[in-house]
Order: sequence, then C-alpha cells, then structure tokens
Amino acid sequence: MKKSILVLLIILLFITGCRTSSTGELTGVTGRKKFFEPEPMEMAFIPAGSFIMGPSDQDALFAQNVLAKSVTVDAFWMDQTEITNNKYRQFVYWVRDSILRTNLGNAGIDRREYFRTDRDGNVIEPYVLNWDEKIDYREEVTRSVIEEMYYPPEERFNGRKQFDVRKFNYSYYWVDYQSAAKARYVYDYENNTGHYEGQVTNLDGTRTDIKDRSSFIKHIVLNIYPDTLCWIRDFTYSFNDPQADLYFWHPSFDDYPVVGVSWHQANAFSHWRTDYMNNALRQSGVPDVMAYRLPLETEWEYAARGGLDLSMYPWGGPYTRNYEGCFLANFKPLRGNYIDDGNVYAGKVGSYEPNEYGLYDMAGNVAEWTRCAYHPSAYIFQHDLQPNYEYNATPQDPPVLKRKVIRGGSWKDVAYFLQVSARDYEYQDSTKPYIGFRNVRSYIGAKI
Repeated sequence: MKKSILVLLIILLFITGCRTSSTGELTGVTGRKKFFEPEPMEMAFIPAGSFIMGPSDQDALFAQNVLAKSVTVDAFWMDQTEITNNKYRQFVYWVRDSILRTNLGNAGIDRREYFRTDRDGNVIEPYVLNWDEKIDYREEVTRSVIEEMYYPPEERFNGRKQFDVRKFNYSYYWVDYQSAAKARYVYDYENNTGHYEGQVTNLDGTRTDIKDRSSFIKHIVLNIYPDTLCWIRDFTYSFNDPQADLYFWHPSFDDYPVVGVSWHQANAFSHWRTDYMNNALRQSGVPDVMAYRLPLETEWEYAARGGLDLSMYPWGGPYTRNYEGCFLANFKPLRGNYIDDGNVYAGKVGSYEPNEYGLYDMAGNVAEWTRCAYHPSAYIFQHDLQPNYEYNATPQDPPVLKRKVIRGGSWKDVAYFLQVSARDYEYQDSTKPYIGFRNVRSYIGAKI
C-alpha cells in the first residue's frame, strides 16, 4: 500500500513538473544566466559623470578650436598606461603565427590539424584556426612553409634569416553602424518583400547601392608592424638610428609605449584584443560582449582630469614641477633641453605619479590617438551627451578629412600640449615616434 502511494506521488510530481505554469503575467524569459562583467587587468574604472569640457587657461596659440561646454560621459574602463611595445608585440606574434598556421593548413598537410572542425570532422568555413594543435617544426613541409615567411636571400642582412614583416597582414571585419543608421528600409506589403533605399561609401571611396545587411559590413586587410623608420624620417639632421634599430624589438624597451603605429593600426589592435578576449570568455560560458576601442575625445579628457574640474593638468595644479622642483611629466621642458625631466625620448610607462583615477602618463611621454575625427568646430555641433564626431575617410578623400584627434602631448612637446584640454591632430595613415595609444572598454554592468 505504501509503495503504491509513493509511486502515485512520483507520477503526480512528474506530471506537474512537466506542465508549464502560466498566470498570464509578464515574467520575462526565464533561464537566462546572470551576467557579471569581468574586471579587466591593468585597466582603471572611470565612473559616469558630467564635466566642463574645454580650456582651463587662455588659448595661447589662438587656435580657437576649443570652447567650454558642459557634457556627460558614461562609465568605462581605460588602460592605466599606454599600450607598451611588449603588449603590441603579442599582437604581432599572433598575426605571424596565424599566418603560419593558415599557410600550413593550405600546404597539403591534413587541414584538420590547423583548422577547427565540426562534429563530423569537416573543416569549419570560414576557416577557424586550431591553436591547440602543436606545430612539428621537424616536418619537411613545415620547414618549407616557414622558409617562405622569411625575407628572400637577396634581402637578407649578413645572411640572417628574419621574418618578412611586410607579410604581417591582419584581416578583420567591422560594421559601419553610422551608414546603417542613415539607410532607409522600405517594405512592400503587396509583394511581401522589402528593400533598402540609398547608397553606401565603400572603403575604396566608391559608392554603391545598398543591397542588404552585407553592405554595412566592412572588410580590412592591414599590415600591422610598427613603422620603425619613423624615428629617422621625422627628425631631419638628427641621429636617431639606434631608436629605429632597437626601440620596438629589444627587451630593454618592453615596457616603453609603442610608437610608429598609425590610427588604422591602433584600431586593428583594438579589434584583435576584442576577439582575443571574447574567444577566451566563450570557453568559460561568458557572453562575448567585450569590445575594446580607442577612446572618444571627450572620454579621454574626462579621464585625464581625474575628477578634478577646471584643472590644467592631470595632476590638478597649474605648474609642471612639484614642490621639490622635479618635473611631473615627460615633455620638452626647456628650449633644446629634453633631458631635464629625466628622459631624452619616450620613457618607461608609469614612471610618473598617476592622476586621481589611477591613470599614468595622461600628459606627456607619447601623445595618444583617439577615435574621433578632427574638426576645429566640433565642440559647437557635437551633442552634450557622449559627444562624438567620426568620419571614415577613404584613400580618395582630401587630407583635411583624414585628420584624427590626438591628445596628451609627448616627450618632444612643450607644456602647452600637456594640458588636458589641448587638442591637436595627425593624419590617420601617418606614423610618428611620439604617438601611441591606449584602449577603453564601455562599462556593461555589475562587476565581479
């Protein structure tokens, strides 16, 4: 009897458990995992806030490109230092190794060793690299593939085999949300179809009719190796050959800010860093929503001020020396005298005290790329909520449309350019020995 009752209870529980209970009230989609944003390594949290963007002193250059304006910025994460040579080298090595694995997969070896496969053992297309497979460098095919990645014999110096960095090309896709937002989708109710109206500008400068969503997906292939010769090119009758030869690759400069990187290359690094993080998160079951990027011009100034309103410099005071007479940043303090602050060129990141947000070198050392295009009147027509002005210049555009905002001043600049409100620009496809960058990541939600 007791066994019969027990069986009956089990059956009733099974039936009621399988039945969907509904009261007719909105409860949202159930079963969704609670998200906690992982705290990024060596990044500072910048809280949302409002501040007066613009000059904290007179416009000494009479540039008239900065006006005082009250704006609001949302919360975000920001690298505590500029991206260093060693961190950028991780990107370069990843591109090098991905090219090697791709070439090995296309060289007649079992493709499943170097590309991911589905459950049936078929190679996934578009190809996804299998980083778990170790490369056997003793194989003849492997050695021949690696040989193709070196400079040809006639270009080798003293017969040394070195990787041909001209082949270090990074391929990636991005979505042009600005063009997508301007497009108009028209639905034909009679024929039950829809189509886009308008045109989109391609990366080569041509304009085509919008076909479908693919019209807003852009594909870029870019060489990502830093321009080491910029050390010689930018200083006429100046001996900077040792910097060109050693600065990027020598271990002594691992913790120095990477330079010789164009605005395009900085964006490519940000895209790679995003994918690199998201691939790791997917393996642990976390949604891949992390997106690294260059900071908006407003975000950069807000972070540089460190919560100190109307301050000229990141440290808050109006002077470039402390009470002991030591300089507070790496810049050009005196005429023809670069060494008085302790550095002839760029110095090791984090050598000076951080601002109130824990950010180093927001003034001096190297200037930094921002996401924004440069326009002298941008402060007038930008919104006061997350101000932003962007323009995707094509190769056919005039140089004036290829200007991107740089901030912070550098080791070769006078103190004026170290001010948190000082604006300057450089061309998006140019490389300089005094311009680097750092990444930001938009704040999503609760921290772990």
